[in-house]
Amino acid sequence: MKHMLPRVAVLMAAMLPLLAPAQTLERIRGSGTLTLGYLPDLPPFTISEGEGAAGYGIDLCQKVADQLRTQPGLAQMKVHFVPLTSDKAQDVVHDGGVDLLCSPMVETLQLRQRLDFSLPVYTAGLGVVVRKDAPPFLLKALNGEVEQSGPTWRATLNRGLAAYSFAVQGGSAVETWAHERMRLLKVLVTLRTVASPAEGVGQVAGGKVDAFFADQMTLRSLVARDSANANLMVLDRRFEFAPVALAMARGDEDFRLQVDTALSQVYRSGAIETLYGKYFGPPGELDRTLFKVYSRP
Repeated sequence: MKHMLPRVAVLMAAMLPLLAPAQTLERIRGSGTLTLGYLPDLPPFTISEGEGAAGYGIDLCQKVADQLRTQPGLAQMKVHFVPLTSDKAQDVVHDGGVDLLCSPMVETLQLRQRLDFSLPVYTAGLGVVVRKDAPPFLLKALNGEVEQSGPTWRATLNRGLAAYSFAVQGGSAVETWAHERMRLLKVLVTLRTVASPAEGVGQVAGGKVDAFFADQMTLRSLVARDSANANLMVLDRRFEFAPVALAMARGDEDFRLQVDTALSQVYRSGAIETLYGKYFGPPGELDRTLFKVYSRP
């Protein structure tokens, strides 16, 4: 027995990080407050607004709060917003410093080792930013509207795109993707590299390149946060897909169920179309389809 006690103590200590998150609802009941984390510089998803916060992710988190207030002992629950930095946000969520992160993020297998995620709340992926006065041919080509009919199509596309220059972040997965697409489609274009997404957006705004490819969520945020980018637009087309979701501490299925219930009600009631349109414009046919796929009955 004496030899087993140290082993039992070690086992209990190892289980504590797994057991702690499972008390989220009880912690909220005890404090009477739902604590929501957010990144204050990620428009249109989350931004600081006075003493509170605003944005697409914040509105969704408010829907979660409404759902929680229907649960026993939470009718008078308050909401407290905590601004976080991007380099610390994951750790704060993991340690239970906030109950839910309202700034959505891409759910990866690596992140799932530390965090849990809600149903997807937005479909990001690889997008492109151009100037609003971009030539119609360029817009059609980027939107995939150019007729693809063998060698004639390639010759037409090459002649049309030869006058334009594109940019990607150097050393990124997007650069690899761009070179691979150029090889597969046998399309010859000028491809430049930049050091960061912010530089790429700035190059398009300044007329140094005609289009910049990067994560669509990042592009939307960069364009929205700076008035100098008012002449830019992020196309709706996504060249690759990456659903994003709200992060929470791992291991609390009861709390996660409440979050997903709230999001499913937003999707299935149709309220998502108004909410989405407020920040991104009217949802397209693909977006509406994904709203149905993401929700749960």
